[in-house]
Amino acid sequence: QNVCAQSYSFAWWDWARWEREIDWMALSGINLAPAFAGQEAVWQRVYRNLGLNQSEIDKYFTGPAFLAWNRMGNLRRWAGPLPPAWHFKQLYLQYRIVERMRSLGMTTVLPAFAGHVPQGILRVFPHVNATRLGRWSHFDCTYSCIYLLDPEDPMFQVIGTLFLKELIKEFGTDHVYSADTFNEMTPLSSDPAYLSRVSNAVFRSMTGADPKALWLMQGWLFQHQPDFWQPAQVRALLHGVPLGRMIVLDLFAESKPVYQWTESFYGQPFIWCMLHNFGGNHGLFGTVEAINHGPFAARRFPNSTMVGTGLVPEGIEQNDMVYELMNELGWRQEPLDLPSWVSRYAERRYGAPSPAAAGAWRLLLRSVYNCTGVCVNHNRSPLVRRPSLRMDTELWYNASDVYEAWRLLLSAGAELGHSPTFLYDLVDVTRQAAQQLVSDYYLSIRQAFQSHALPELLTAGGVLVYDLLPELDSLLSSHSLFLLGRWLESARATATSDQEAEQYELNARNQVTLWGPSGNILDYANKQLGGLVLDYYTVRWSLFVSALVESLNSGRPFHQDQFNQAVFQVERGFIYNKKRYPAVPAGDTMEISRKLFLKYYP
Repeated sequence: QNVCAQSYSFAWWDWARWEREIDWMALSGINLAPAFAGQEAVWQRVYRNLGLNQSEIDKYFTGPAFLAWNRMGNLRRWAGPLPPAWHFKQLYLQYRIVERMRSLGMTTVLPAFAGHVPQGILRVFPHVNATRLGRWSHFDCTYSCIYLLDPEDPMFQVIGTLFLKELIKEFGTDHVYSADTFNEMTPLSSDPAYLSRVSNAVFRSMTGADPKALWLMQGWLFQHQPDFWQPAQVRALLHGVPLGRMIVLDLFAESKPVYQWTESFYGQPFIWCMLHNFGGNHGLFGTVEAINHGPFAARRFPNSTMVGTGLVPEGIEQNDMVYELMNELGWRQEPLDLPSWVSRYAERRYGAPSPAAAGAWRLLLRSVYNCTGVCVNHNRSPLVRRPSLRMDTELWYNASDVYEAWRLLLSAGAELGHSPTFLYDLVDVTRQAAQQLVSDYYLSIRQAFQSHALPELLTAGGVLVYDLLPELDSLLSSHSLFLLGRWLESARATATSDQEAEQYELNARNQVTLWGPSGNILDYANKQLGGLVLDYYTVRWSLFVSALVESLNSGRPFHQDQFNQAVFQVERGFIYNKKRYPAVPAGDTMEISRKLFLKYYP
């Protein structure tokens, strides 16, 4: 798991959904996993014991859909506060999560204190040495700039040990703890001695509560800010902890491995991790060659300290094949023959052999799933981005391979249409083809506008806004796993009152769209869901096409800034539209895919 997945994917899970996930992890041979639910309830108890009042705590915690970034010291207050009922329900979940994981022989990872504190700590302990961190991402200090307690301040050990003792009393322990002090945040000093003292203090606050503590740390910071984290700084941070008492997650090893330029993390054990996904975006993607060879190269690296493989996507429920492949590689002595593996995968996945389905998967394997070089899977398709005249339509693969895979899958429909996994994949591949088509229509719209061809602009814009996008929406609405309503209703179901339900729904809507009050991280967590495509993406495109038509008609130039202001009202309007979206699918997936195919197959 990834710290971010707690918010992008698990935010609204009930016990039934958690149980399925934990069982899947066990079936996949995963034996180490975070158990992060309920920590805010324990933190609240600790803060109250230290003398903070409830309003100071309420100004610190974010809403449920953004807790991942509160825990890493990036964000405070936004979309909060957390209602008391939230804490009770999360505690209940955490009891069951750790019990289930342990009963299946897994080691649970619990959160530890990384040094971030609410401002109220400074009121209660006016002499503590705390520094205000800078702004995170595109947020100003209204919602970021969190205080970091100096690791050498005696209160660091007091708070860290108090929290961990309380947590262990509540949930027991398997002696592995997670803490990230500098996730996407620059430390106050690059002095190696300072960095060693920081990591040593974090580790001591763990051993103060559990002498057997092992620190599991994300290695994201080293590749995220390589200018700061030079070899001396990396070595200092890692060597502040005794060798073997820290395990580093080489978080983005398939694209930007850190072990190679740090002499295998200077002797600390590490796990070779596949990050793969950002923001829980939809979009077919993989780096199959990199993951097929990467773990084996890491094992053979001189003095390698690799101790395992890991899956660390920011969001799940997308691109199942890549995760099945990665899980399998952990058991292998050498790389797989991928084309034959993927043909067998198709048979296992659909429960019956089908030459057409196997052929489709081999095409997908060599195209969308075979990104090479430094690949960052962030869906930048014009479909899910705010329209402009400078949009990125480049692909790392041959688009015709996806169209052909779509044709082959549809042709296998008669024999495989009874398989739920087949129907899911048919939606996903059709969705990918539609996403490619959106780029084509966008290019036609831009070309028509730039050459002042109004009839062509009206034609391309009309097809996109009035046919292609609504058809895509009805396709997505035909499958339960592609419904906006499923995400929103699961948020509402977590609530214990109407007021909470409203708050949670706004959290859920904001995360997948504006990501912040003013589009701070706009569309970072974009999804392609029935309801969202029609009422959010299509409305934006409609406004864009209208603005271009208006510009050609009036002879006034198109101004992106003015458009951005207008479209922001549309984006914000979606979050507050109060419309209830169905959580049950409607329509025949095969039928809709076939209709799209007959109309649009190039």
